[in-house]
Amino acid sequence: MFIRHPLLVLSISLIVSVNLVSAQDQGAKKKKPQKRANSPMKQITDVPGLPRVLLIGDSISIGYTVATREALKGKANVHRIPTNGGPTTRGLTELDKWLGTSKWDVIHFNWGLHDLKYMDAKGTLTTIEKGNQQVGPDQYAKNLNTLINRLKKTKAKLIFATTTPVVVGTKGRIHGDSKKYNQIALKVMKSQGVAIDDLYSFILPTLKTHQLPKNVHFNQQGSQALGKQVADSILETLSKDRNKVGN
Repeated sequence: MFIRHPLLVLSISLIVSVNLVSAQDQGAKKKKPQKRANSPMKQITDVPGLPRVLLIGDSISIGYTVATREALKGKANVHRIPTNGGPTTRGLTELDKWLGTSKWDVIHFNWGLHDLKYMDAKGTLTTIEKGNQQVGPDQYAKNLNTLINRLKKTKAKLIFATTTPVVVGTKGRIHGDSKKYNQIALKVMKSQGVAIDDLYSFILPTLKTHQLPKNVHFNQQGSQALGKQVADSILETLSKDRNKVGN
């Protein structure tokens, strides 16, 4: 007849428990996501003497942030907001926090792609028949004016990036709406005296090779191309500013 000794049972239980905890810890370490060294959300350290640039925008801008930084390395300190800029309504509530108290020389910004998307009552992407645009055209114009008035208080040079194209079949968005919203935005920018970086026209000829199918996002080559264009736009603005100082 086998008799369990209390101390033996306790010892075995402790060993099993320790091994389970160790295995769980090792599993947790393996699952822990690794931060990319060149993450677009990385907080950068300014190089003294270089202009300070802030990028504001949605996931499209997140995609081209690293490429913009690389193109402007040694020429400008390129920061970005630490999140997806979303629609203009998010900008209205978060802009003061994003701007902080630091001095900005150039602010390159965009809203539109989230404003024009169709949402249902639960906040889910849907069709034009089942929902409404997150921010309608008239409100989009009003919101842009309010945001620009706040941005102007920074004394930075402002550049608005037009919203990139929405292709046929994209969920929750209608092909052609980005062009309509750009027309609204361009009218606002003209009245406010804001410079334009026309990303819509820039990327339009290469959509088939640069944009993902039935998606508003871009592949790596597309984001690289957009980043180079954004960098060129910023450099042009900085160059004009230097010329004015020189004169």
